Amino acid sequence: MANYFTDNEDLQYYFEKGIDWEPIVRFTEYDYRTQDGYKNAREAVDFYRDASTMVGKFVADEIAPKAAEIDEVGVHLEDGEAVEPAAMTAIFEQIKGLDLHWMTLPRELGGMNSPLMLYFINTELFGRADVSVMAHHGFHGGMAMAMLAFSLREGTTEWDPETFEITRTRFQEYIEEIGRGDAWGCMDITEPDAGSDMARLRAVGEQDEDGNWFVSGQKIFITSGHGKYHFVIARTEKAEDPEDPFAGLGGLSFFLVPAYEDNDDGTRTRLATLDRVEEKLGHHGSVTASLTFERAPAFLIGKRGEGFRHMLTLMNGARLGVGFESLGLCECAYRMAKAYAAERPSMGKTIDRHEMIADYLEEMRTDIQAIRALCMHGAWHEELAQKIELMLTIAQPEDELEAKKLHRALKTHKRKARRATPLLKYFASEKAVEMARRNIQIHGGNGYMKEYGAEKLLRDALVMPIYEGTSQIQALMAMKDTLGGIMKNPQGFVRRTAQARWRALSARDPLERRVAKIQQLSLSTQQHLIAKTAADKLRSVQSKPLAEWSQAFLKDWNPKRDFAYAMLHAERLCKLLTDELVCELLLEQAQKHPERRDVLERYLERAEPRVRYLHDEITTTGQRLLRALAGVNRQDEQAAS
Repeated sequence: MANYFTDNEDLQYYFEKGIDWEPIVRFTEYDYRTQDGYKNAREAVDFYRDASTMVGKFVADEIAPKAAEIDEVGVHLEDGEAVEPAAMTAIFEQIKGLDLHWMTLPRELGGMNSPLMLYFINTELFGRADVSVMAHHGFHGGMAMAMLAFSLREGTTEWDPETFEITRTRFQEYIEEIGRGDAWGCMDITEPDAGSDMARLRAVGEQDEDGNWFVSGQKIFITSGHGKYHFVIARTEKAEDPEDPFAGLGGLSFFLVPAYEDNDDGTRTRLATLDRVEEKLGHHGSVTASLTFERAPAFLIGKRGEGFRHMLTLMNGARLGVGFESLGLCECAYRMAKAYAAERPSMGKTIDRHEMIADYLEEMRTDIQAIRALCMHGAWHEELAQKIELMLTIAQPEDELEAKKLHRALKTHKRKARRATPLLKYFASEKAVEMARRNIQIHGGNGYMKEYGAEKLLRDALVMPIYEGTSQIQALMAMKDTLGGIMKNPQGFVRRTAQARWRALSARDPLERRVAKIQQLSLSTQQHLIAKTAADKLRSVQSKPLAEWSQAFLKDWNPKRDFAYAMLHAERLCKLLTDELVCELLLEQAQKHPERRDVLERYLERAEPRVRYLHDEITTTGQRLLRALAGVNRQDEQAAS
């Protein structure tokens, strides 16, 4: 029988060698304080392995064979409620029976207290079987954990100071309902005319004289939006002055809004209207809904004006999840293409032995290994950041040195997770589309037919670069963080540049020298972008009186105007930064485990010419288009005045 966990050699490498489980287990088990918890990492990892083996078999045997049926039937709206395919409903009854929704929830709330890393590994397995099932499954335990996390953050969770076990939490009834599989949640962000530009959100949160909150407004494109519990971002602060901190993102707050109530007779009273279920290109088994809230009773999360911050917490986890989901789809596309090519004869041999097809398949395999390296790296640092922050929230260490050590570790893990997350979301989602498209091409005419399943993968993949933040948003985030980091610490940038130059010349390992050369090109590109941005800014302030130069150059920065050149090249920079990080991660693996050198060698063969091209493209192109845009902008300004 098939098993999507045990049949994956690269995934097995991470589980057995590539993931440092000890700190994850230690923080997950509250420093091994709980009576019912694991007493060491080995015991915990044995359970994680058994759980993943069970999930790997379940998704291969029960979900993958039904993916085509789920896609064919799809979802629809009936009497104001979303109706799923019967096969989808049956699968979720099985998931409920396996208690998978409980996986990451604490034992004291009825859960298995498993780490997020295990959840993400299972996300890949589900994604390989069917992304519609995976997406909906993610809005069960993931949203329950979000309820707990927000309660911890706002201080409405209580715990035993000796064992760190939770004794009470704000949304405990809802969390347990989701854990049982009787409900699920979702996050409601997007509105008509307000997608990436969140400052334009118009949904409103209002408080009555008794202190009760209500949310009104419309939300669209909500994945699993037929769920009971909705995390909704809405505007609570009004500001006439555009310079007022509450005028933009600072005026947003975050709410948990139940969309309906269950009645004793089995009926349902809706508190939010399900307006429509979208008909989509792919993900046919996953509900994407539009909803209207009309003074729906709501619970404020945290404080007023913290909505954007809380939303980012959900989005960061969701973007990692899309990385693992995309990885699963890539794995499916690669294996489908490889199996077909091994059986399809042409010109005296199977097509997998033709040079171009062999090259395609090797590139797919190599890129999948690169995506998985980013996935594991990003998830590991994100989990440790969350767990350390939780530990510090529960109890600050009495030892001052230990407290400082934890705070330093928290800062490091946050920084590394922040670096990896947009690169992973960009790279994995774009590769999902590329590999699904290549899978069709390898199948030839058969790939265009529904019978083989290749076309379904492409339809499902096309949303990956769009939802949970488009690829272009990820590129802009990576650019902003990279250049902002240089501006905050120019000495550190100079030091990294010198170190990369030295390693490129003197490292004893030839693979390390090659990676250092990629780092050199990346740093050179970043230096060019910073220099170009600074030069353009300096020219813009020369028309001002000399006494105002310091203020204008050092403080009065307009991101939309002053970073135009960097914004133009943000996506190219994102690709380059991804190659750099992947090579660093694979080099670290190769130095620890010699069997991984082959992975790095294969990736370097393709990354080296690509990085040289990206460096050349960023440093030599773009001025013509920017001059044209500047002329159009000046005309618009003159017309407006």
